[in-house]
Amino acid sequence: PLACICSYCKSCVAMGESASYGKGLFAKKSIKKGEAIFLERPLVSAQFLWNALYKYKACEYCLRALETAEENARRLSGIPGLSLPHPELCRVRPELHQACPQCQVMYCSSECRQSAADQYHRALCLGPSQEDPDHPINKLKDAWRSMHYPPETSSIMLMARMVAVVKQAKDKAHWQKLFSYFCSRAANEEEEIAHKLLGDQFRGQLALLHSLFKAALYDDHLTRWFVPEGFRSLFALVGTNGQGIGTSSLSQWVHACDALELPAQQREQLDSFIDQLYKDIEKGHSFISVLQCNHSCIPNAEASFPNNNFLLKLSALSDITPGEEICISYLDCCQRDRSRHSRHKILRENYLFVCSCPKCVSQMDELDVTSEEEEEEEGEAEGETEGDEMEDEMTDV
Repeated sequence: PLACICSYCKSCVAMGESASYGKGLFAKKSIKKGEAIFLERPLVSAQFLWNALYKYKACEYCLRALETAEENARRLSGIPGLSLPHPELCRVRPELHQACPQCQVMYCSSECRQSAADQYHRALCLGPSQEDPDHPINKLKDAWRSMHYPPETSSIMLMARMVAVVKQAKDKAHWQKLFSYFCSRAANEEEEIAHKLLGDQFRGQLALLHSLFKAALYDDHLTRWFVPEGFRSLFALVGTNGQGIGTSSLSQWVHACDALELPAQQREQLDSFIDQLYKDIEKGHSFISVLQCNHSCIPNAEASFPNNNFLLKLSALSDITPGEEICISYLDCCQRDRSRHSRHKILRENYLFVCSCPKCVSQMDELDVTSEEEEEEEGEAEGETEGDEMEDEMTDV
């Protein structure tokens, strides 16, 4: 579960006690299917470190794409002279971009640059040492990349920005209390989450990350975050509350192209061009959400990112009655279609809880089908089509 509600959504939702998960988010009024429940900003956000290393350009504050759709397509395809039709459909505005005058990290606007400076960037700005591999923060980043390979699911920089937010805050106690709200797991659970995030081959490396984190960011106001137990709590926070989002100027351009009204022949040509250009390209960033929604295998709400930045929208998937708990799914569509046994295995390993939603309760008497058996069946099916898909698929690390 994720934590904290912003003031602008209190009119329609409220925190309450969930029968299955402790705290939860509940509707205060009727919500119709398709209705936006609320929009929210994350507490902290950061671009994935490998994603940044491989030159995907995103605003340091809101994570909005900084590449134009054409620049994005050229980088992904490796064709320097590639030209996109209908370039006017690209929403990126390079003329508005601004750099930090000290370290040169980029923002999509002066507003984002100022917001970052006011909230955390002054504490993290490396100035002329931005590219210095011996700077403590860069050592921390390099160590994280060496332990957490793509596809990325989180970033050590979320923890760094949490520290920076408290360092710069006038009301440090408020922010410490807010972040501590997330850190409520038992020590053995936190260690399990940390090991899951790092992977089996790096189980012994948590102490190294702790040492580098302390060397780069130590602050007297946050001593409890820099002892081993406090660091482990932050690590567990990132492991369970972090969410990945996707921002891509190219995908926005494709959606805009889909909405064009064109003669049949032109539509066919444009669709053919797009099909050849890319298939299922995904971009990744990470943030700590301020959303508090529990999981259900039959969710009544879903989160999306409609503005191609870090702004999260929660929408109703079905009609929701007053007093009903609002739940999203921590599983993707394919995972939700798997057996109860397999769903529970995924949730136990990644979030350390056993689901008791109506779907799981209704399937209690079904035979447990092991994940291995399901994966064998899926592997056989995938093997038949893998050769064809390899020719078409393009991926960006």
